[in-house]
Amino acid sequence: MVFIDGTVVNVALPVLQAELNATLADAQWVVESYALFLAALMLVGGSLGDHFGRRRIFAVGVALFAGASAWCGTSPNVHQLIVARAVQGLGGALLTPGSLAIISASFTREKRGQAIGTWSGFSAILAGSGPIVGGWLIDHASWRWAFWINVPLALITLTIVYWRVPESRDDSATGSLDWFGALLATAGLGCIVYGLIESSNSGVSAAHPLGLIALGVAALAGFIVTEARSRAPMMPLPLFRSRTFTGANVLTLLLYSALSGALFFLPFNLIQIQDYTTTAAGASLLPFILIMFLLSRLSGGLAARYGAKLLLIVGPLVAAFGFGLFALPDVGGSYWTTFFPAVLALGFGMAVSVAPLTTTVMGSVEQNHAGLASGINNAVARTAGLLSLAVLGVLLFQTFSVSLDRRLETIDVPSQAKLEVQHHRAALAAMALPDNLSRESRSALKKAVAESFIAGFRLVMLVAAGLAVASALTAWILIEPQHMR
Repeated sequence: MVFIDGTVVNVALPVLQAELNATLADAQWVVESYALFLAALMLVGGSLGDHFGRRRIFAVGVALFAGASAWCGTSPNVHQLIVARAVQGLGGALLTPGSLAIISASFTREKRGQAIGTWSGFSAILAGSGPIVGGWLIDHASWRWAFWINVPLALITLTIVYWRVPESRDDSATGSLDWFGALLATAGLGCIVYGLIESSNSGVSAAHPLGLIALGVAALAGFIVTEARSRAPMMPLPLFRSRTFTGANVLTLLLYSALSGALFFLPFNLIQIQDYTTTAAGASLLPFILIMFLLSRLSGGLAARYGAKLLLIVGPLVAAFGFGLFALPDVGGSYWTTFFPAVLALGFGMAVSVAPLTTTVMGSVEQNHAGLASGINNAVARTAGLLSLAVLGVLLFQTFSVSLDRRLETIDVPSQAKLEVQHHRAALAAMALPDNLSRESRSALKKAVAESFIAGFRLVMLVAAGLAVASALTAWILIEPQHMR
């Protein structure tokens, strides 16, 4: 459910943006409100599972996720949709860490690598089928079905949970939950993200966004202090004494920042600039998904047998090459010669990386901390997406604006039309062009908008490539050759 939701919503965003008359900031918040609560409360979800039973908390999360999905599917405007997505994020924070913790508690150390690889593979297949099925539903029905699809999946999941999944918990978990730490984490991340997104409207150097970002940094600093002093912290800092655990989480932060930003902006390019249908945009990532499915189990087994260090160096470097290839296409051209090579390279890179990374995280802590380790790593991955989407959104918008202004100066269209385009720049490529223009003027404006978006998109992909290279360096420096305890 979580993997399908993440990929389907990205494909639905360009259509949703047009139908609900939303700005880029609104579209970002549809993703960010979900990611904020998912990232900030993931650690609480892991702790709740360790305290009260992983199967029980997982089931509660599935039910809440499904109910919020139904709310998303009936939302009459973008603001209510954003609130419903926040509730959906709360459900995701309960069910996501329980998934890997249940696997870790149910398999022996020798079989855990292949089990996690199988989990990664099937997650990838379902994530890949989501955009294709969702894209078809969006093209032939409505974007609302991108959320309604979760309801029958939840019923199937709950049936399997109570039929086949054993209960497990951490018998050593005592004391109260760290709600104050969760509040500080949520406030800190929320202020930083809000400040970054607001800077698109007010300017990067404006006092209001900078004040929010400073407040968020202060709250996160308070979170670290709280965790260091708490008797029952949701993120025990002693876990980070493990060099491998620390390195794996830094690698996760960097690599998933790159991946999240790239996958968020790619559908906008494909649908609004390249004129793909929603179905075609969803299907464009199918090679990525198939590679993930076919290789994840193999890479998980290799990591368990030979160690993950080499795989966690090679995989991100191949992914960086894929991100770089995404920066090459211009407007137009065949999918097979433009985006397919990039999707292929990114798929190989991530397939080599994901299962060994997960196995490394789970193997670098004691078994009774499996829920916490899973929660921390998932929280880091979600935080990576949360922050990168805000930062890369600012970079894309600023690049788009500068490029658009430069191009508008060189084209021969009425001054009033140029002013209207500049006024609606917050919608990026989804902006409605002025009425009553000649065919030549409309074509010139459309080309200027498209080329300006491509300029911002290229910068995003090059930054993503740099982040992937940095993650490979992190593995080289911090991941120990023998990572399994």
